[in-house]
Amino acid sequence: MLENKSINYEKVVLIGVMNQYQNEDKVKEYLDELEFLTYTAGGEVEEKFVQRIDVPNPKTYIGSGKMEEVRKYVKENEIGSVIFDDELSPAQQNNIEKLLRCKVLDRTSLILDIFAQRAKTSYARTQVELAQYEYLLPRLTGLWTHLERQRGGIGMRGPGETEIETDRRIVRDRIALLKKKLAKIDRQMETQRGNRGSLVRVALVGYTNVGKSTLMNVISKSDVFAENKLFATLDTTVRKVVLGNLPFLLSDTVGFIRKLPTQLVESFKSTLDEVREADLLLHVVDISHPNFEEHIDSVNKILDEIESKDKPCIMVFNKIDQYIPETIDEDDLVTERTKAHFTLEEWKKTYFNKLGDKALFISALNKENIDEFRKRVYDAVRDIHVTRFPYNNFLYPEHLDEY
Repeated sequence: MLENKSINYEKVVLIGVMNQYQNEDKVKEYLDELEFLTYTAGGEVEEKFVQRIDVPNPKTYIGSGKMEEVRKYVKENEIGSVIFDDELSPAQQNNIEKLLRCKVLDRTSLILDIFAQRAKTSYARTQVELAQYEYLLPRLTGLWTHLERQRGGIGMRGPGETEIETDRRIVRDRIALLKKKLAKIDRQMETQRGNRGSLVRVALVGYTNVGKSTLMNVISKSDVFAENKLFATLDTTVRKVVLGNLPFLLSDTVGFIRKLPTQLVESFKSTLDEVREADLLLHVVDISHPNFEEHIDSVNKILDEIESKDKPCIMVFNKIDQYIPETIDEDDLVTERTKAHFTLEEWKKTYFNKLGDKALFISALNKENIDEFRKRVYDAVRDIHVTRFPYNNFLYPEHLDEY
């Protein structure tokens, strides 16, 4: 996966667990995604450890035997970080760090770190900083930096107040300040959204790294940053698009992911408002991913959380150029044929048949079926516009190619 060996990647170990909810295949998939997250953050995975355990150890999450195995590997291979796929409690993280004597992260803190790297604008940086502080607050142990130095500790500590209490107060003060700053920016952005007039609003949503920004560039003829890494886009980009004679607003939003930290959902509330206020959603799916159906479920879950699941939606199955079904040898009489062996045509006739005209199959990168995509989006936006302005003397051609 790592393309440039000259980059000094941090050596990392990943840890996942098998239980009644996660079988071996699920754990492998989740750790592969965690590896991609680690690569995006600047790490190189040296080893993956998996333990079957129904109830996590309250002290160290995994059992003592597996922890000793990890400890030996970390010491012998000079590992810089150990990352758990599930969220650790503050006590667990503290205990594991003492045992392994290296940085210990969980999935949430890794995603927060990636967001911190990717945040470019002042607004995005403020959102990420708020999420980080809210995650940090219950995990302050007094073992790391003395936060009072950020405020010049002299005169800031009350009589008998311990260092850790001071740190917590500073973090709480910072959280309150960031919330006020975000509230002010949110009001400004709400005003900006109100000033956009009555144009129909369309939002691109989907799992991270499914090609939303590439599709945005194709349809709006703009130059939105797109990269084959997770969370390449954090800041919402809004462009005015004209298809035929019909203008509308198209927004590219932050990608969703399984177990998206609740801190980020809350701090990126205003960014997600672009989704809440959209008239039409374009749910982009990477059909070449073997578990794209789970990605759909993850996105729908977050859409439900932000009360946007029932909006008009077109499913856009992207990356058809990369879709390669698994094959079965004609002489193989044992292997059972599953969804992994479906061709695109079989997918269209089965799972997607019930979606009807609400499903599209495209390649944004190769511009395959883009004309059909434009036509379908045009029709959907036109229907919304006609409903909103029934007496508007707007000319709507029956077919987009007439213009």
